[in-house]
Amino acid sequence: MIFRLVFFVLMAVGLGGFGVVAWIATRPPPAPAQIVPATVQVLASARPLEGGILLKPEDITSLRLPRGKEGEGTAPDTAEERQALVGAMLLHSLGGGAVLRASDLLHSGDRGFLAAALKPGMRAVTIGVDAITGTAGLIWPGDHVDLILTQIFAAGTLPPDRHVAAETVLSNVRVIAIDQRLVQGATSEKEQQARTVTLEVSPMQAERVSVATHLGRLSLAVRAAQSATLPEDVPQAAWAGDVSATLRAGDAPGAPGSVVIYQGSTDGKEFHF
Repeated sequence: MIFRLVFFVLMAVGLGGFGVVAWIATRPPPAPAQIVPATVQVLASARPLEGGILLKPEDITSLRLPRGKEGEGTAPDTAEERQALVGAMLLHSLGGGAVLRASDLLHSGDRGFLAAALKPGMRAVTIGVDAITGTAGLIWPGDHVDLILTQIFAAGTLPPDRHVAAETVLSNVRVIAIDQRLVQGATSEKEQQARTVTLEVSPMQAERVSVATHLGRLSLAVRAAQSATLPEDVPQAAWAGDVSATLRAGDAPGAPGSVVIYQGSTDGKEFHF
């Protein structure tokens, strides 16, 4: 009796094991796991770019490539790398979506940058600016600007509506450098304030800038991108009376006057009014 019971138990276990093996054998094999290739994001041209231009933020985009296929001299897409590329000169033309490599660029701190960035016959002049006269750090290398001179004349030498005057000294000139590095997006307050802006000018314009620096306050006005290719505007001065209707009408208090009265051979006596 016991042997019969053991026999049936062994048979049941054997049949159960056989059934499990058969069930496993009839199942389809599992789908192979999909291997996602590793990729990197590198900086590339956002649109077709001409050789000789100075890169602006809108010229730079990101491109995803398989890791190991990006080649040498590429820059990863980080805020620091983007900042380093802005203002660099493109040595030759590139199509849109082309990877930006170190061999394609000449940076403002590199030796020979100014000589390479200047057009034939042009000169580079540098002016001092502050957070206001430098348009609050919103100028980029490659932008076109107007250089405006503001003068304040001594009271008494001119009528009140002629005490202050502003005029465009240079029109439609290209910015080729800001300090020795780009300041936009810098991390510290000191780096955010540009101290100097270098402009591309003709020899005669360079002389005008040299004189203007001794006459008054210089400031920059950024031109629209569409107007950067237009010829220079005819400089016209704006006087205080052109801006203030009060000064133009003569209602503003004038500068105190004086008169000297001489009696005989005595020294003159000055009266103020």
